[in-house]
Amino acid sequence: MTSEPPEQLSLLRDTVRKSRTKVPAGITSSLPVARVAVDIPLPHLDRPFDYLVPDDLAEAAQPGVRVKVRFAGKDLDGFVLERLAESDHTGKLSRIKKVVSPERVLTPEIVDLCRAVADRYAGVFPDVTRLAVPPRHAKVEGEPLRCDQPPRPPESTSRSAWSPYPPGFLDAVERAESPRAVWTAVPGADWALAFAQAAAAAAGAGRGALLLAPDARDLERLADACTAVLGESGFVTLSADLGPTARYRAFLAALRGNARVVIGTRAAAFAPVANLGLVAMWDDGDDSYAEQRSPYPHAREVLLLRAFKQNCAALFGGFARSAEAAAVIESGFAAELIADRTVIRAAAPEVHITGESDRELARDPAARAARIPHRAFEIAREGLLSGPVLIQVPRAGYLPSLVCQTCREPSRCSTCAGTLRRTDGFGPPSCSICGRPAADHRCPECGDTRMRAAVVGALRTAEELGRAFPGIVVRTSGSEHMLNHISGKPALIVTTPGSEPVAEGGYTAALLMDTWLMLSRPDLRAPEEAVRRWLNAAALVRPARAGGQVILVGDPSDIPLQAIVRWSPEGFATREIEERRTARLAPAAKLAELTGPSEAVNDLVARLRPLLPATVGLEVLGPVDVDDESVRAIVRTPRAAGTQLVRALKDAQAARATKKAPGSVRVQVDPPSFG
Repeated sequence: MTSEPPEQLSLLRDTVRKSRTKVPAGITSSLPVARVAVDIPLPHLDRPFDYLVPDDLAEAAQPGVRVKVRFAGKDLDGFVLERLAESDHTGKLSRIKKVVSPERVLTPEIVDLCRAVADRYAGVFPDVTRLAVPPRHAKVEGEPLRCDQPPRPPESTSRSAWSPYPPGFLDAVERAESPRAVWTAVPGADWALAFAQAAAAAAGAGRGALLLAPDARDLERLADACTAVLGESGFVTLSADLGPTARYRAFLAALRGNARVVIGTRAAAFAPVANLGLVAMWDDGDDSYAEQRSPYPHAREVLLLRAFKQNCAALFGGFARSAEAAAVIESGFAAELIADRTVIRAAAPEVHITGESDRELARDPAARAARIPHRAFEIAREGLLSGPVLIQVPRAGYLPSLVCQTCREPSRCSTCAGTLRRTDGFGPPSCSICGRPAADHRCPECGDTRMRAAVVGALRTAEELGRAFPGIVVRTSGSEHMLNHISGKPALIVTTPGSEPVAEGGYTAALLMDTWLMLSRPDLRAPEEAVRRWLNAAALVRPARAGGQVILVGDPSDIPLQAIVRWSPEGFATREIEERRTARLAPAAKLAELTGPSEAVNDLVARLRPLLPATVGLEVLGPVDVDDESVRAIVRTPRAAGTQLVRALKDAQAARATKKAPGSVRVQVDPPSFG
């Protein structure tokens, strides 16, 4: 057999390639094929499809625009990913039916990011684009731009908020380099100002910045700082709380380059920032960063992927440090950014635990048993002489849980078995589920009609403190009524964790109550979450040299409480990740949570096993019952085999979808909480 000359082989390949896509009448001759990501949430169809571009849509059907296409007998939404001269598909191609909007809302960088996030979380591309691109509002697209070019940043930017830390990170950002850092802020630091100044450094280098805050209160604080540093037109705010119209307007402002800096909550993690130079996130351990929609990505992981793929700087800051942030340092992807120990101690309040010494126990034998020991009252009384005092209570409400006075059995509703509670100091207890009053409740175990509080809420605590400190203003802050800022006048501020307002000049003291309750949550992340909440509250207190004091009401031997006394979030995070490595938990291992009907979960696990080699070391924990209809199983592998596990999960889901197996399984990779 003789071989063809290279020139003839090349000509033959070109002829075959050109014959793949026959251009019918009415189809544009210039790049007639559009590769479209069709909105199909099925894992076995998670790939783009080729369509022909009609002549009348040739100009509008550009990469990134929304289109309507025909698929399996239905008109579906999609995005044009690219235009091609030919298709690899050998059959007949359908035509794009409609260009919904000529706005190119899906940039190439975000396409690449969405694909990476889908692969990272065993999800599908359309589910991620729904998170990345907000719904369209035609009226907003017709509005004029505020300006043709982003405003010029100030020529010189202050570094006042960065003075306690080594200057290397900000220097590198100003040189348009790509440093990555996990930043542990000193107590009382103005993190919002530090973020704004870092964004200004990136903008000064001609690059964009994306700054994330966990909630609306922190976002407002960040917006105020950015206004002071960058000016009102120097940034845009992107958040789901804005509402559909305002959010789309902010999205287009970022897309069109109205500002180099975008700030927002987790909804902004995919914001289309041009020439991205910095991504930053405050308090990455906050659970509000975990997306509740499939494929359940965490904003921290989205920013890490952006930093890697777009080669930009990354900053993850907080008063505490999450185990995931410690793992990022350990991997070498980011460096630790922390002030000198003497600077930290000078900025920190004086921290104590009730009953921590024999001397204190001699003065108050009930120090470790009382809910508010004598020393806590003394510290509160002393602090009220010169300013506000913060009281953090883990549970909201009045008496959120009641038990039998005699046998301590939980008191439950006779109708629905819900927990009984009191919402105020008057009237009978009521059910927390159905709301029915329980005036005639009798314990089924011992017959006693009396009840006592199992847990005391913030409202009851405020009532008790109001009686203990007559003449002092008592205010509460919680989910129903949130305080953002308070004056520096003497007052008792009773809050639930995460609801602490910022006090002018700082709090004179803080009482962190019922620490046992936060540590006893049925979640393996409970100690880490408790430390984060306590540090965030304690950081609002004045330094020890200004009389600031913090007292934790709990067991002095508890390691999380000791971490607050030493003010060592980095040490606690290192210890936490070591314990997780021993227990084979995230982030030291790769986990996925499978939830659904028992038959469906077992079927998925059975399909998963042969897709992974025996050397991977797949473990299956469960399944265990979640409710009457669902079970939950945990699958895990060593971290190094994480990519294989995720790919196998997606292949197993695709196989179930192809076979139309009954039951739907919710797959969540690296769930933010588990217990």
